[in-house]
Amino acid sequence: MPAWFKSKGFWNLPNTITVVRCLLVPVMVLLLWNEPSRYEAVLACVVFVGAMLSDIVDGWLARKWGLQSTAGAFLDPLADKLMVITTLVMLIPHGWVPAWIVVVLESRELAISGLRSIAMSEGMVIAAGSMGKFKTAYQSTALGFLLWHYPTIGIDAHSVGILLLWVSMFFSVASAAEYFWGFWKYGQRAAKAAAAAAAASNANEAPSSGS
Repeated sequence: MPAWFKSKGFWNLPNTITVVRCLLVPVMVLLLWNEPSRYEAVLACVVFVGAMLSDIVDGWLARKWGLQSTAGAFLDPLADKLMVITTLVMLIPHGWVPAWIVVVLESRELAISGLRSIAMSEGMVIAAGSMGKFKTAYQSTALGFLLWHYPTIGIDAHSVGILLLWVSMFFSVASAAEYFWGFWKYGQRAAKAAAAAAAASNANEAPSSGS
């Protein structure tokens, strides 16, 4: 019998790490409820970075041990989105993040989630593009700097975070356009294939001449 951390059931190590990441979301809310002191800002940054790194670890372990599951596939991106959305929203009242940028970023997430649902219902498989990976990398790094916030060793962490957030927003919008373009092209190919199949079917059913 395999050890619990390699179990095929829900409570294996990768899923446990994902659940812990979900439980860190209310911790982030508490840390950012009031404008953080320097100590609280550093602690919030450590929690956020730890959560993002744990995402890499649990994914790697799940693939290494063959523990991919439907529950894990649902919870893993959910935990990431909850952490990112919560952090962005909690930073707005302190003036650390412009509200309109959060609106743009989260509107993109909602639009892509809706499009993915439509694509799945139609049996479409649209691979994630490189733009989305850049968006995730820049967004996570930006939030790390924004949470650190206070100038350290001559570096204005907040300004660096805002700059990276702008870059993240560019890749966010570009990746959304890339995904919608892929959806449209897939739909066009599917429509052409369906039209060709219908034409072939009609030709086969037509009575042969001279009979």
